[in-house]
Amino acid sequence: MNKNLPRLLSVRDLVKMYNLTAQSQLSQNFILDKNITDKIVKSAMIDSNNLLVVEVGPGPGLLTRSILETGVPNMIVIEKDARFLPALTQLSEASNNTLKIIQDDILEIDHEKILTTAQINKVSQENRLHVIGNLPFNISTPLLVQWMKMLSKRSGIFQTSDITMSLMFQKEVGDRIVADTFSPARSRLSVLVQSLCKAKKVDAVLVQLIALKEPILNVPIDQYEMVVRYFFGQRRKTIQSLLKTLTKKLMSDEVDCLMKGLEQLDLNLSLRPEKLTCEQFCHITKIFCDNSISIPVN
Repeated sequence: MNKNLPRLLSVRDLVKMYNLTAQSQLSQNFILDKNITDKIVKSAMIDSNNLLVVEVGPGPGLLTRSILETGVPNMIVIEKDARFLPALTQLSEASNNTLKIIQDDILEIDHEKILTTAQINKVSQENRLHVIGNLPFNISTPLLVQWMKMLSKRSGIFQTSDITMSLMFQKEVGDRIVADTFSPARSRLSVLVQSLCKAKKVDAVLVQLIALKEPILNVPIDQYEMVVRYFFGQRRKTIQSLLKTLTKKLMSDEVDCLMKGLEQLDLNLSLRPEKLTCEQFCHITKIFCDNSISIPVN
């Protein structure tokens, strides 16, 4: 445990110092109770065995402090809001540079910048990565889709085989991420994430994703995401109804190839998209890819 961290300010002092009123343009929502951040870190099972911890949107740094107190050897925080840099810099100095700070937009950042700042020249498959963050509502879905695409390609910080993400979402977003087949909450996000990760809800807002050693996804991620997006774009319709609309946009030979492939899958076309498994979506995507059929955009 790092015992050299500066004295923790009271919540009242933090609110006063940083004028912590919610900023809608950043969808900020800070956790200002150290007891809660300690519980989050314990639930996330972050400890000194994590080679690299990356925290997104640390704000005033309470969760950051709780993570540093576990004795992690290398930690990066990515913060867009300049108001919080002085407090984070203070933590960095007190941690003997275990904590390194990047001021950037997490949606736009070059992941090489993260690795360079962490002083990691080459990512090994044995490296352990833990990504944690209280994600702003307005970027949570596009950011997670971006990360899933990077994970599938083993690019950026997601090159190692041992990856855990402990992420805080609004409750309804978390419910969609972990929703099982047949759940009314199942969505495009559920299918995309569960094709690459084991997803579980730790509590009402904390979702943990552990990258699968053998992912379900066995088709190109970009085409897969487009197929899943198309079917969930009109989620109340049956597969049969969606296919009927789709075939009107295809050439006759494409329709023949698509229907022949689907017949071999023996799908129940009366089902709605949320009732299909990740494996079935992979099979459908493969039909599109193998026959060079254009995937429609809703």
